[in-house]
Amino acid sequence: MSDASGFAEISKRRTSATDERPDATRGLYGISVAAELVGSAPQNLRLYETRGLISPTRSQGGTRRYSDDDLERLRQIGRLLDDGLNLAGIAAVLALQAVNQDLRTELDIVRRQMPSPGRRQTDGGQSTSRSKERSK
Repeated sequence: MSDASGFAEISKRRTSATDERPDATRGLYGISVAAELVGSAPQNLRLYETRGLISPTRSQGGTRRYSDDDLERLRQIGRLLDDGLNLAGIAAVLALQAVNQDLRTELDIVRRQMPSPGRRQTDGGQSTSRSKERSK
């Protein structure tokens, strides 16, 4: 095997290994690493948990483990704090965003169940094109 083909093989293995990312909800980071990654202090993360803004998973030993989703939420909390909101305001914003997302999901489901425009349901439950009905 030549050096070039060996390098290409190693490069392929690295690429495929990095493409397999862990579940974004899996707790991977300890509190000090998570705090450093989001530019905060560990005591702030503890406070956010106490106030119900974040709920990291716990290891069997009880250690907090923060996921990538948790880190994104912590960054969002940081942005809202920078915008001047207090923790109560942030809790309200996050709750409203969650309700909004739930409603969007529900709307998407309803839209998928509706017949497409220009089509209507017949008594047999099958869609019929309005243009086909007009030509009869």
